[in-house]
Amino acid sequence: MKQQLGRTLARYQRTFATFTTGQKAMAVLGTAALLLAGFMVFKWAATPSMAPLYSNLSSADASAVIDQLETSGVPYELGGGGGTVMVPRDLVYSTRIDLSGEGLPTSSDDGYSLLDSQGLSTSQFQEQTDFKRAMEGELSRTIEAIDDVETAVVHLALPPQQVFADEQDPATASVLVATRPGTTLGADQVQAVVHLVASSIDGLDPTKVTVADSTGLVLSAPDGSAAAASSTRTQQTEAMQDQLHGQLQSMLDRVVGVGNSTVQVTTDLDFDQSVVETTDFSVDDDTPPLSASSSSETYTGPDATTQVGGVVGPDGQMDTTASGGDASSYVKEQSAEDNAVDSTVERRETSPGSIRSMHVSVVLDTATTKQISPTDIQDLVAAGVGINRKRGDTVQVTSLPFDRTAELAAAEELKAAAAANTKAEQTTLYRNIGLGVLVVLMLLLAWITGRKRAKARDKATTYVVEQLRQESSARTSALEMPPAALALEQAEHDQTLELREELNSLVERQPEDVAALLRGWLVERP
Repeated sequence: MKQQLGRTLARYQRTFATFTTGQKAMAVLGTAALLLAGFMVFKWAATPSMAPLYSNLSSADASAVIDQLETSGVPYELGGGGGTVMVPRDLVYSTRIDLSGEGLPTSSDDGYSLLDSQGLSTSQFQEQTDFKRAMEGELSRTIEAIDDVETAVVHLALPPQQVFADEQDPATASVLVATRPGTTLGADQVQAVVHLVASSIDGLDPTKVTVADSTGLVLSAPDGSAAAASSTRTQQTEAMQDQLHGQLQSMLDRVVGVGNSTVQVTTDLDFDQSVVETTDFSVDDDTPPLSASSSSETYTGPDATTQVGGVVGPDGQMDTTASGGDASSYVKEQSAEDNAVDSTVERRETSPGSIRSMHVSVVLDTATTKQISPTDIQDLVAAGVGINRKRGDTVQVTSLPFDRTAELAAAEELKAAAAANTKAEQTTLYRNIGLGVLVVLMLLLAWITGRKRAKARDKATTYVVEQLRQESSARTSALEMPPAALALEQAEHDQTLELREELNSLVERQPEDVAALLRGWLVERP
């Protein structure tokens, strides 16, 4: 086995010695690359697959967990800025069980787990405090489950219960959220946080929840804040203006061409909320009355001015000369009906966000829109966005020359960049073609050289084989020699074998030189 290995190594050594300098370099580099690739594959296969053991750990918990892992001899890796500890995937659950037995991590014992340690000796104050801390921890975990929220801190203010409801102070809450880098919470996410907190606490009004981010920006405040309300109104106004601007610009681009017009829309939105109640009463004449009554009175008799016994004079004397009047009479009739009255109560509530006024300005490029009438464009814009002159809407269309300097400069830069890109692609193509041709030439040259060497090796080998055949025939004839001659012949045979090995090695190393030498011997032979 050892001799076979030695012969194999010697053969490889002789083969390597026949290589040219370039072939030797390629062989060395290829062998090194194969060894490096094998080492990397072995290292990758030997490295265990890691999985998170705990995430979002505090510094104290991470330090305690790492100390315990080092004591147990469990390999680990840190990630997530030091807050995530990873261990081999097949050891995750067993390691968690072992760490839980050691009481790690400690700061994770929040939420409702705080209530597990309460006993009969727990005071009412401690009980209320633990309940508040448990709710804060559970709400923090719930809010952190929202996308883009990295951490959340919740503080609750829960006043003690009062005997009378009118003396009860309202509960309030504050939430501080830290988002992932490059992200912000949208209005819908802020409302989700507010309603999650309000729905989790008994008697907590959503308007009593304050939400702020890590930059100090108030996202939601009790009863609304000026900053939050202003931000919301600004967003609604900008959204309305962007929508109208997009519609008008798209329409004008189809009419006058892209880049030949510019539109500016300004809207004044009404954010006041009002409620109007109207009650209308009506009677149907065809409906019979619910009840009806009538009365008639007739009177006939003397004049009411007749006085019996005369009229009392200024001196108290009775004037008996008064005369009676004509007889009097009258007729009095009354009627009353109770009819059914229909009543209609209408309640209208206007939502904020309606358009109070709108102002649109359009500028057309004089150089490209000479044949287009500004009046037609004005009518088209007014009909497109619903201009109402009664509420003060205005539309202004003007033709002015556009400044195309920036566009021309950008076009030149794009053209130059395209030309440079094309040139770079051509250069890369030519370089690749040149490299391909060079590689093909090198391979062709190596094939031609190898073919020449193979031919020379065949010629040299043929000559050597012929010589060996002659020696073999001579050795066969020498078998009939005496023993002394046979011993001498055996020694010469061993020497011939050594020379043959040296000759084979020389042929493999320098086939052309050996062939040339043999040809010279053949020529010089008489």
